[in-house]
Amino acid sequence: MKDTYMAKVGSVEKKWYIVDAEGKTVGRLAAEIAKVLRGKNKPVFTPHVDTGDNVIVINAAKVVFTGKKLRKKVYFHHTGYPGGGRFATAGEWMKKYPERVIEHAVKGMLPKNRLGADLFRKLYVYADDKHPHAAQKPEELKIDIR
Repeated sequence: MKDTYMAKVGSVEKKWYIVDAEGKTVGRLAAEIAKVLRGKNKPVFTPHVDTGDNVIVINAAKVVFTGKKLRKKVYFHHTGYPGGGRFATAGEWMKKYPERVIEHAVKGMLPKNRLGADLFRKLYVYADDKHPHAAQKPEELKIDIR
């Protein structure tokens, strides 16, 4: 009788990947990044263990939205004070905080628990093509999306 393989916490080999977001659609890009962070692209995937890799996203300011989402998509944020609800469109976020757009999209696709929080910490997003992770020797991750 064969047993199902379950990965152990220390036995998973972690890699570093770099993704160029220029010209990519936000949601499709976020789905692929979430898959790599979670480890679903590996044969040793185990749902309750962090089997994913680290992902660096560059050129976040050059991602695209389809349709009228730049004007119509609204992000909500609360300051923590009474009456502190704040709304901003995707276009406003792209001007002020282009990194947050990708971070927000990827975070929504990760599990809503401690494992998801750990996975999210392995995502590094930068607005331009400069990043401080050259020492990790990241491999380029080819994502074929429109």
